Amino acid sequence: MRASLLPYWRLLVAGIRQQSTYRLAALGGLVANATFGFLKVAVLFATVEAAGGELGGYDVGTMSAYIWLSQGMLGSVNLFGRSDIADRIKDGSVTTDFLRPLDVQAAAIVQEVGKSLWALVPRGIPSVLIGAVVVGMSMPSSPWPYLLGLISLVLGITLGAAVVYLVATTGFWMVETRGVQVLYMVISGFLAGLFVPISLFPQWLHALATATPFPSMMMYPIDVLSGRVDGLASLGLVAAQVGWLGAVALIGQIVTRRGRHKLEVQGG
Repeated sequence: MRASLLPYWRLLVAGIRQQSTYRLAALGGLVANATFGFLKVAVLFATVEAAGGELGGYDVGTMSAYIWLSQGMLGSVNLFGRSDIADRIKDGSVTTDFLRPLDVQAAAIVQEVGKSLWALVPRGIPSVLIGAVVVGMSMPSSPWPYLLGLISLVLGITLGAAVVYLVATTGFWMVETRGVQVLYMVISGFLAGLFVPISLFPQWLHALATATPFPSMMMYPIDVLSGRVDGLASLGLVAAQVGWLGAVALIGQIVTRRGRHKLEVQGG
């Protein structure tokens, strides 16, 4: 591993270790995931059955896959807007980060990704297994969707961390960013496909959702992993994720530089 990448690897590992200490929180998250998963099963299964057994390309099996994959990703894809870097900007300790020989944006995203990847172990994967055993779901029989889906999942997690970093950088210009975080939480969960698949949206709303990075965080990985989208279409979804990640990273660099000039130490 190149020496220039070693500090970021260590930050990734540090994020994993930090998150692994919250074992009771992980258990609570798993219980919440399973509980709301069963609620979504009741509502969305009834909707599919009321539509005659098929709704927007989803039957009971594919809808179950959507439900449990989305619940499994909930603890890893940051749709809540909270991040450590937001607190560091607010209390002024980000000034120390700027003195380190690391890119502040990359360091914050890498550590956030480490925390998110660990969440898959005690919370994400068990949620999907609970759904598969108790409810059942339709999943691909070939390995390709799982291999590409894993890449798509990591891209979705990383993109979520990158967008949340942008939310945090509003703290360079605002004393309190909780309002922005709440707004982000409301918008991101809906447009990312957490509540219902975005393919069930009205046409105008679906077009609006796909014009944002939010489906690339959750809906696209679900479509790839579940095999609902395959072949060249699945590669297109991954390409869209890469494009959004590049665009958000570039915006983050610009905002960080301007925020550094605007920096004011806030808090105690």
